[in-house]
Amino acid sequence: MKDPIVEEIRYFRDEHAKKFNYDLDAICEDFKQHQQHCGHLLVRLKLGKNDLKNDANGDYTKERD
Repeated sequence: MKDPIVEEIRYFRDEHAKKFNYDLDAICEDFKQHQQHCGHLLVRLKLGKNDLKNDANGDYTKERD
């Protein structure tokens, strides 16, 4: 069974990507510009060294607040 919320998010994500011909650089630039205008953090440019930790399998995962 498909989750209608997930399907809606995928639809809007795809519609947004189409506007930029699926160019990831252009999509990220649009998010960064939107972030500057709205004042909310939408795009994190890089992780700090303390933001990642090894999980039990030795893989890096983002540390939760």
